[in-house]
Amino acid sequence: MNLTNLNAFEILKLFNSNKLSTVEYVSELISHIKLREPNVEAWAFLNEDLVMTHAKTIDEKRSNNLQKSFAGIPIGIKDIIDTRDFPTENGSKTCLGRKPKEDAHLVKLLRENDIIIFGKCVTTEFALSAPGKTKNPNDLECTPGGSSSGSAAAVADKMIPTSIGTQTGGSVLRPASFNGIIGFKPTFGSISRSGISPISYRLDHPGVYARCIEDIRIISNLIISYDENDYDMINNLSLKENIVEKSDYKFAFVKGPAWPKGDEDMKENFEEFINNSKLNITEITLPESFDNALQNHEIIMNGGIYSSLKKVYKEDKENLHPYTINRIENGLNLNASDYVDSIESAKKMKFDLNAIFKNFDAIITPAAPGEAPRDLSTTGNAMFNGYWTMMGVPAISLPLLKGKNSLPIGVQVITSWKKDNLLLNISDTILKDYQ
Repeated sequence: MNLTNLNAFEILKLFNSNKLSTVEYVSELISHIKLREPNVEAWAFLNEDLVMTHAKTIDEKRSNNLQKSFAGIPIGIKDIIDTRDFPTENGSKTCLGRKPKEDAHLVKLLRENDIIIFGKCVTTEFALSAPGKTKNPNDLECTPGGSSSGSAAAVADKMIPTSIGTQTGGSVLRPASFNGIIGFKPTFGSISRSGISPISYRLDHPGVYARCIEDIRIISNLIISYDENDYDMINNLSLKENIVEKSDYKFAFVKGPAWPKGDEDMKENFEEFINNSKLNITEITLPESFDNALQNHEIIMNGGIYSSLKKVYKEDKENLHPYTINRIENGLNLNASDYVDSIESAKKMKFDLNAIFKNFDAIITPAAPGEAPRDLSTTGNAMFNGYWTMMGVPAISLPLLKGKNSLPIGVQVITSWKKDNLLLNISDTILKDYQ
């Protein structure tokens, strides 16, 4: 049995039936990482000794029936998320050697449940546009996407079953699409950002990567938890409650304002998927309020970038990547009235989107413009994700399509606010029907 092929929920069954120890599993993953990491380069930091020590401790607890329910699941953490025992350098020369004194809130929750923090996954600089070293494991000449490059690539290459990323534009769903895995961005405010380097407080979302919905549920349930230190948190979101299963979910197929800029190959693949689907899908046109959605998201994001990174820009600009400098300066030169107008436009979009969800269970739309670009100097374009991120709705990328080069293309599925449990149920149904 090749343990690296198994998902976390399958590994847990082996743990609980005493057919596999945590040390045995972790050792297999470490061997695989040593084999593959020189090519994929998904990791910013790994510490084999720390990982093995934690694995041994879990096995000791298990022998005494003291283990937590999900103890021993390995996870990678994006390197903009603070960890007390690993450096957190935000993918930037300006943060070399930075060692946080405490864990980010979501990392604390993972540790409380004996999830094994395997290490820090490569991020673009400050989760913006400057690529890190990571390559797409499906084709090493292609970008893995960004900004959660290493988090997605490590799961896709079976180095670990789960990882954490973040999304302000399309930094969870686009890498999921490019790498051919599942990327889940829950409702805005459901996972704390405390201890995470910010880009835009109005847009930042942590998210989860895995290769199956069961694993997405496990990790999401552990980190969806109220934190009073994050001012944008929402209450009472749970993925545990029972919902009525349906066989006739109603889907709205949305091309949206990004569609004209998508690759022709993606459009053909996507329309074939829609036309031949077993799902109850109706194509709709988004309301007029969405006409400037791409620009509105860009303006709000640029304002957040400058607010979040102006200190490092003023104090250490020479060590920033030119891409990062350009993004910060776009915010520096932003007109305040344009920023306010974009926020108000987003409110109107949310109002109109709510009307759509009264008639449909979910929206289906592309997760990326096409296959991963064969260009390691870019991480691709987030245009199919940004305005949904701005809406704060839960969204997921499902690895359902292949492009002309046999590389993955994700299908993005979106439900209404706080309907995350519904989204995962729908996604599970779709995956079982199409894989």
